Amino acid sequence: QVQLAESGGGLVQAGGSLRLSCEASGRTFSRCAVGWFRQAPGKEREFVAGIPWSDLSTIYADSVQDRFTISRDNAKNTVYLQMNSLKPEDTAVYYCAARLTPYKSEIPSHPTSYTNWGQGTQVTVSS
Repeated sequence: QVQLAESGGGLVQAGGSLRLSCEASGRTFSRCAVGWFRQAPGKEREFVAGIPWSDLSTIYADSVQDRFTISRDNAKNTVYLQMNSLKPEDTAVYYCAARLTPYKSEIPSHPTSYTNWGQGTQVTVSS
């Protein structure tokens, strides 16, 4: 069983940067695909970025492409989300999620594909 804990959220002005961390416990994390999702008030949870356990590729939502970067350090059981050029519309609670998979390039983008979730961290971008 993988347990996840996000950190790094906060309040930032538009144009600023934050780096979120998703620290995992459990020996199977290195074989988990990991996704970052976000949910703003009154909206559905949406996919932001994903990375397979092999770290061979990454995928991003169009809204964050070229601004956000997902990366992982399996030795530290941690996945990061570097967020640059933040916009007020990036304001949301950000969640990381993990899915144990035998497929080294798999990166699910639908929240129902993930079995383990963190508690979320609030990101607020002021205009």
